[in-house]
Amino acid sequence: MLWFDPDSFREITETLLRNKTRSFLTGFGVFWGVFMLVALIGGGDGLKELLENTFEGFATNSALVWSQPTTRPYHGFRKGRRWSMVRHDVERLQAQVPGLDVVSPVLSHWGAGAVYGDHRVSCNVKGLQPDYAKVDAPRIRFGRYLNDMDMMQNRKVCVIGKKIYKTLFPGGGDPSGELIRIDSTYYQVIGVDYAEGNMNINGSADESVCVPFTLMQQAYNMGDTLELIAVTGKPGVTISQITPRMREVIARAHDVDPEDEKAVMIFNTEVLFGVMDNLFSGVNFLIWLVGIGTLLAGAIGVSNIMMVTVRERTTEIGIRRAIGATPLKILSQIISESIVLTAVAGMSGILFAVMILQMLQLANTEDGIVAAHFQVAVGTAIGAVLLLTVLGILAGLPPALRAMRIKPVEAMHED
Repeated sequence: MLWFDPDSFREITETLLRNKTRSFLTGFGVFWGVFMLVALIGGGDGLKELLENTFEGFATNSALVWSQPTTRPYHGFRKGRRWSMVRHDVERLQAQVPGLDVVSPVLSHWGAGAVYGDHRVSCNVKGLQPDYAKVDAPRIRFGRYLNDMDMMQNRKVCVIGKKIYKTLFPGGGDPSGELIRIDSTYYQVIGVDYAEGNMNINGSADESVCVPFTLMQQAYNMGDTLELIAVTGKPGVTISQITPRMREVIARAHDVDPEDEKAVMIFNTEVLFGVMDNLFSGVNFLIWLVGIGTLLAGAIGVSNIMMVTVRERTTEIGIRRAIGATPLKILSQIISESIVLTAVAGMSGILFAVMILQMLQLANTEDGIVAAHFQVAVGTAIGAVLLLTVLGILAGLPPALRAMRIKPVEAMHED
């Protein structure tokens, strides 16, 4: 049986301290293995969360459509012809591609300047419809997002990004209701978007000012031309299934070859998210491979050192056998030493890894908002402790079995 009564624990501690240099070197292998495993798991989860935040709020089953010069001749037109999508293309897609859920047009104006009082900042202006929030969800910190009444009444209202807000309103607080000037037009701030995603659709969200789509058409005299159309698929419909039909509907309306994929560009985010999932599946496999490999190397080191220790203590073990120690007692003693050494080194590795992960998390915290959680789950920590216990037993078993075979007479003779 294995148990740690006070006398046994004191004896184990004294034995390990007598060989403190060897115990340190042995324990360091386990320490490093556990540290690598826990740090890699926590770091990998944090890195995954950081990358997921890059696409925060963006619909996974979505696509972006825009026009480019043609690369094939069609209907008497030469290749290289420039063309543009129009507002009617939105209705065409809604009517002729039943698999689509949201079809939202996007307009942009670059190089604008936003002014409030003595503060000024460069920005890009986006003309959006309220349903664009279903494609790229905002994270409203103050106020609200654009709504249908803003569109119908051509209200001069806007939603500003995080960087715009911090520059124009350095004192903080809710800016809703305040008037800011963009170029020569005044807009009333109705909300602040704190979205952290880096899916820069015609510009970064934190440097953008979003206004109603219809208002932007008039304010910047953009007519019926569209720069971009954002779409999402209905539940159960993947964008890949309906991409050819979307391209055909738009291409035929503008005398563009439906097979000309470069003329009607469709960026399918479904593919991007699939690549990211495959990437992290590989990263997780590599993390466990490296971590467990390092841990096993440390356990083998423990076993080897314990084997050397048993050989050096042959006489001591022989004397213990001669005065009545049973083989099971000797087995318990050696395995207990292995478990204690492995557990102390392993738990130290876990604590050090958690401390490092906590520092990484603090480094990725801004305004009280954690960008990524560099932590390990409780289940993972418990699993690591159980794994350490098993490794400690396995590492101590070979030298313990060797110690059990030592006979008192042979041990005395060897001395």
